[in-house]
Amino acid sequence: MTQERAMFGAGCFWGLEATFRQVPGVTDVAAGYTGGHTENPTYDDVCTGKTGHAEVVDISFDPAVVSYEALLEVLWKNHNPTTLNRQGPDIGTQYRSVIFYYNDEQRKSAERSKNAMEHSGAFRKPIVTEITAAKPFHRAEEYHQRYLEKRGMAHCHAG
Repeated sequence: MTQERAMFGAGCFWGLEATFRQVPGVTDVAAGYTGGHTENPTYDDVCTGKTGHAEVVDISFDPAVVSYEALLEVLWKNHNPTTLNRQGPDIGTQYRSVIFYYNDEQRKSAERSKNAMEHSGAFRKPIVTEITAAKPFHRAEEYHQRYLEKRGMAHCHAG
C-alpha cells in the first residue's frame, strides 16, 4: 500500500484529528505543531503564541482510496477559512488556517482548491488560508493524540 502525507492547520487540532480519522483511506492522523521557529516545541510553548507554530494534523493516507483533493474538501467543510488566526473561541496564530504542502503537486492542488472555494460563494468573506511548504512536524504530547476519543467526546466546543 502506497502512503502519502497531508498536513493541515485549522484551529484546535483535537477536532481536526477526530474528523480526519473518520475519512476512509486515512490510515493515521497525528496532532502536532509546525511552521514556527522553536525547536521541539511543547503545547505550553505553542499556547504562548510566540513560537510561530500552528496546531496541525499530519495525515497519512492511501491515495488509491482517498485523494489529496478529497482531503482538501474535508478541510474546507470543517473550519472557517475566513477568520484570521481564529477558530471559534480559539484565538492566536497557533490556530491559523493553513495548508502545508509536501510537494509541488500538493501545492498546485491546494491553490486550485482554494481558488475554487473563493469563487464558490460558500463564504462571504475572503479566505485567509495560507498555503506554504511543509516544515518539520513536531508530534504533540501523547495526551493530545486521540484526545476527544479518549474522553468520549465528538467535538471540541459546544455550539
